[in-house]
Amino acid sequence: MQVWENYCNLAPTQQSMTRPARIGTVCIRRFYATSSKNSSASSFLEQLAENDFLVAKKSGNGLKVPATKNVHPSSPARTRFAPSPTGFLHLGSLRTALYNFLLARATKGEFVLRVEDTDQTRKKEGAEENIYESLTWAGISWDEGPTNGGPHGPYRQSERLDIYKKYANQLIQSGHAYRCFCSRERLDQLRASAKKLTPPSMATYDRHCYHLDHSESERNAVSGKSYTIRLKSTEKYPKVRDLLHGELDLQVQTNYTDTRYDDPVLFKTDGYPTYHLANVVDDHLMRITHVIRGEEWLPSTPKHLAIYDAFGWTPPEFVHIPLLTSLEDKKLSKRTGDIGIKEYALNGVLPEALVNFVALFGWSPAAGADQPKRKRQSTGGEILSMDQLIQKFNLNGLTKGNVKVSESKLEFFNAHYLKTLIETPDGLDAIAREVQPLFIEKFSNVAANKLKFELDYIKQVVSLFKGKIQNVKDLPDEASYVFYDSPNWGTSDAMNYIEQLSVTNESKAAVSILEEFLQWWNSRKELWTPAEVDTFIKSLAKEQGYKSSTVFQTLRFALSGSIPGAPLSQLMILLDKENVTRRVVGALRILKL
Repeated sequence: MQVWENYCNLAPTQQSMTRPARIGTVCIRRFYATSSKNSSASSFLEQLAENDFLVAKKSGNGLKVPATKNVHPSSPARTRFAPSPTGFLHLGSLRTALYNFLLARATKGEFVLRVEDTDQTRKKEGAEENIYESLTWAGISWDEGPTNGGPHGPYRQSERLDIYKKYANQLIQSGHAYRCFCSRERLDQLRASAKKLTPPSMATYDRHCYHLDHSESERNAVSGKSYTIRLKSTEKYPKVRDLLHGELDLQVQTNYTDTRYDDPVLFKTDGYPTYHLANVVDDHLMRITHVIRGEEWLPSTPKHLAIYDAFGWTPPEFVHIPLLTSLEDKKLSKRTGDIGIKEYALNGVLPEALVNFVALFGWSPAAGADQPKRKRQSTGGEILSMDQLIQKFNLNGLTKGNVKVSESKLEFFNAHYLKTLIETPDGLDAIAREVQPLFIEKFSNVAANKLKFELDYIKQVVSLFKGKIQNVKDLPDEASYVFYDSPNWGTSDAMNYIEQLSVTNESKAAVSILEEFLQWWNSRKELWTPAEVDTFIKSLAKEQGYKSSTVFQTLRFALSGSIPGAPLSQLMILLDKENVTRRVVGALRILKL
């Protein structure tokens, strides 16, 4: 312990040379467990946190106890999202973009958008435009990119070929790379033979072309002979230091009786760089400090670190986030729910809901000192706007392990943000305009009163179902009984109500309730207010001795065919005096049969 206390008192320059091995949390707790008021203990632990070794948390005895190493940057981070235009943006890509965006904004840094279109054979028409549109819809803006330029452009890799050629040739000149003239057939034979080895070798190349004389390699290239450029990999790849997973030693499996080499291709025969070279060169030249990407890129990271070493460059910090899976723990795909972002928009999902949903795929907002995580989540703490996400986002909140995607949580978020949107005048107007064509399409042949399709009436319908729907696309079905002259009394909900009356012997009570309501409803010409309706319904139950549930269920049967949702008093005002009267009379006719 004394070693660590002495260490924390050193100047930063001295610390970098004398940093001792990582200390265990258990040791610290045992050492200071007997003295909760020990100022030396508190000071020591605070110094550990201040020196970025640990994130300090309060324990039950009042001491700050170290939990995990602090991996969140203390200076502005420069991040990037680098999609390939080989398909439309989906959930996994949106999460990657969002986390990089949030880290940049949370640290007051910069977020770069780069299009990695070096694989021309898989490039899909419209995919690049889809990237821009999807990110913009989600509220993710970029400081530099193909659409707005910047000091480190161009930001489309197909426009940076001369840059990649320059650096590939630099590696050849330094002896870290070489041209490979092997035919596809020879390479296929090498791969096949490597698989047959026991154990099989994942490294397949035999470095046949590495041994070519430099002048011969130059002559072949000048003569137009097709070639790739390979990295001369080191005997062992560098260890990966990942901010989420820690230190990882990811080596390629080889067979020691038949030596093969990994030697990844940096430049293809078509004159385009591979992902490995272009990614490293671009991240270095664009001054990227942090790379957040999917776990599937972990096997490539040792190769990238080897390229950084070959150039003598310092790599960025890496964070590899877990895979997204279905509830059955299968990798998320189109078949298991991973649809395009624009499809979510077309299906009525709000951008705020989808962003909130995606943000929690492997990240949890840090709990406040007086609000434990469990309590916070149960009280709606997972509802986070983009501004709140930016304020709270911290790399220490990232979690390991595959993330199971549950659409039910997205429905919950969408219902919340839809209700919030409807509560604002502009939001109500926008939603009403969106659903107006849906109502016209569905009910134009049945609605007797065409005024029901005017925007003001649609706004009233939308307001009526505020908080009762999860998606705007649900409105035409949920509100269908509003647009018909009378509800459908043959639905399962209505038939269940009628059956319930016979079981509880309340059929006569239901008839009396509707007759008394009808008499009151038509006792004046003017339309009643919602407050007056509520007052009468309560008095009907109290003064006549009916159960409150019977009164409400009976009136709902008459007005909506027992479909729940809309507040009864507001529904009556929306339907108007004559329509309500017609529905109650119709319900009485059925109940008296």
